[in-house]
This record gives sequence, structure tokens and C-alpha cells, in this order.
Amino acid sequence: MTEIVLGVGASHSTLMNTHWEQTVHKAEAERFRDALGTARDELAAAAPDTAVIIGSNHFRGFWLDLIPSFTIGVGECVASGESGTPKGPQPVDVPLARHVANSLVESGRFDAAFSARLQIDHGQSHAIQYLLAGLDVEIVPVVVNVFAHPLPTLARCADLGSAVREAVLGFAGDRRVAVIASGGLSHRLPWPDWRAPQGDDEEFMVRAWLDGRDNWQDYDARRREIIRAASAAVNPEFDDEFLSLLEKGEAHRLTHWSTERLEEVAGNGAQEIRTWLAMAAALDHVPARRLAYEVIPEWLTGMGVAVLDPATRSDA
Repeated sequence: MTEIVLGVGASHSTLMNTHWEQTVHKAEAERFRDALGTARDELAAAAPDTAVIIGSNHFRGFWLDLIPSFTIGVGECVASGESGTPKGPQPVDVPLARHVANSLVESGRFDAAFSARLQIDHGQSHAIQYLLAGLDVEIVPVVVNVFAHPLPTLARCADLGSAVREAVLGFAGDRRVAVIASGGLSHRLPWPDWRAPQGDDEEFMVRAWLDGRDNWQDYDARRREIIRAASAAVNPEFDDEFLSLLEKGEAHRLTHWSTERLEEVAGNGAQEIRTWLAMAAALDHVPARRLAYEVIPEWLTGMGVAVLDPATRSDA
């Protein structure tokens, strides 16, 4: 019998790797890093065979020549390795991944894209680096479009999580499965709406997103400069509200928000909470346990970690 044994939501930031020594809010950064370690230990204790990693794309795995709303890696998976994140082939649970992709279509709920040769970036590999380090775990990568408008609605992303749950639990093999959400919380990236770039930097970013499939590394230095020059725009009140809903098992209450309202309140980077909504739905909205929340302006982001344990509902 296949079962879902744990859910984890965690913010990501490659600045953990590239600018740790320059981080001013060191105590906050260390608390966040320690919380990732705690989540990793809880994953180890849950002993999953496979981790479904629901993450975002930062235009190193998908480009504007083709942007699906949802993509499942069903074969080879290669991490781009930017900014000190893992690089190279990643172990995919191919039978489970293909079962999930097929089940979504056969159920009539989702016509998700699939890739037999998927390139992921830190939207997935940050979680591999910090949450799966040292664990003998295969992955099922699920990439959600959160940066190239039009975006899938928040409600649709929660529906995806429910459909993934149904598919995983219907797998005929014997798997212990964890579900990890990587991204968010509130933050604003100096990234344009690709449909209406303003100024040289935004024109450059859109060109990188259009042309980077074969040479994304050529654009990376200036991309990093643009990001490092950005001012932080973290909304702790929103982040606390979202994490509180997660703790109550009520994150679905946010699904009526529009993309525009979410960006206005919490920044364009907060669109990544779609991954958390999908993960929470895959765990059937069992109440979460918050491990950390820290505002780290140097990383531009409200950094949170939470664990969802189905056993807590059984115990109750």
C-alpha cells in the first residue's frame, strides 16, 4: 500500500549559498537554517521512499517559448546547479511519476504537461540540497508556473494537490511518499511582466527568458546583479496569516484570492505559495506545525518552514 507520510513547506533562497557571510540578520538566518535541519530530520524519521517536490521555475528549466502551468518529470531530471545548488542528474521514481501523470489525465481532472528530460533549478534543487541531504530518496518533480503570466489560479493549484494525493494513494506499488513545497513566502523580485517590460533591465530579463534555453548561463551574472540591487519588500503580517491558516488546516481559505491581489499584498514572489497550497491539499489539509518564520531582508524574502504530519490527525 502506498501512503503519504509527511508534508513540508519551506522557503528557498540561493543567497543562503552565495552570500551567507554577508548576511546581516545572522541570528534569523541561523534559525531558518536550523529549521530546515529539523524538517530534514523529520523527513528522515518518516523514512519516505519518494518525495514529490512541488516547486517553481526561475527561467532556467522553462523559457517563454513554452510555459505549461504544471509539468511532471517522468524520466530524466537534471538540476541546473546555479548558485551552489545541486547540479546534474537527480534520481526520479519513474513508475510513480508516470502513474501520477497518467492518473491526472485519466481522471479528467488535469491535462498536465510531462517531461521525460526535465531541467529543474533551485525551485526544486534547494529542497533537495537542504531537506533531502543524505537521504536515500527518489523524487517526483512537479513544476508550477508562478512567474510567467497568465498563472494558474490559487484554487487550481490546490486542486492539483488533491489530484496528486488521489493519484499517489492509488499507486499499486508499496511506497512511503513525502510531499515537499518549495518557494515563497512574501517577497518582490525585480522581474517584469514579460508582456510589458519597462527599461533596460526589464528588457534584458525578458530577452533572457526568451533566449536562454541553450545559454542561460550567459545571462546569469547580470541577472544576479539586478536581483542583488533590489530592495526587500517582505510582508510579515501576510506571512503570519498564511502560516496561521496552514496551522489550522485552512490554507484553502486563501484560494479565492486573485493573482493580482496576492501580488499587491505580498509581492510577485509570493505567487510561489501556490506550491504550498498544492502540498497542503496533497496532505488533505492536516494542521501544520510551524518550525520557523524569519524576515531576512538580505534574502529579499519572508523565510518560513512548516511540517504537516498525517499522524497528528490519526492521533487526534
